[in-house]
Amino acid sequence: MIFATVGHELRFDRLIKGLDDWAFASGNNDIFAQIAELGDNGYSPRNFEWQSFLDPDTFKSNFEKADLIVAHAGMGTIITALTMKKPLLIMPRKGDLKETRNDHQIATAEQFAKRSGIYVAEDEVALGPLLDKLTANPAPTISEAASQFAEPELIKTIRDFIYNGKAYDNS
Repeated sequence: MIFATVGHELRFDRLIKGLDDWAFASGNNDIFAQIAELGDNGYSPRNFEWQSFLDPDTFKSNFEKADLIVAHAGMGTIITALTMKKPLLIMPRKGDLKETRNDHQIATAEQFAKRSGIYVAEDEVALGPLLDKLTANPAPTISEAASQFAEPELIKTIRDFIYNGKAYDNS
């Protein structure tokens, strides 16, 4: 099963419509999506089941059952996928399309694309072919190492700041 989620604050119609178009073209309707509760005039998928809002237990249950997570590049979803070691396909929201306040999700997607088990579709055009690839064979899961440890560069940067920066005072 594919579980799609766009967070609870903002709709992400471009992602949901791209997924709906792919579901129709591929015939794959083993998809359930959480599409955000704000606004009644957004896109409603026709080729898979969906709800606007999921309570935390239902969200967790869908996440656990899923073979693949499709989502925006939100940190909550990314952290949950890392924790549960679920393969994750992210499509970042874009600031110039007024899907978010800036392009922070593009930067997030670029950083996490380097991790095993995380895949990035830059836009809805790239979404379908990547879904085809990930559903043709079981998508590799997020590795144990990738789910538990920070990148060595991040650890070094934090250590350097703590020991050499203003945050460290050995007096």
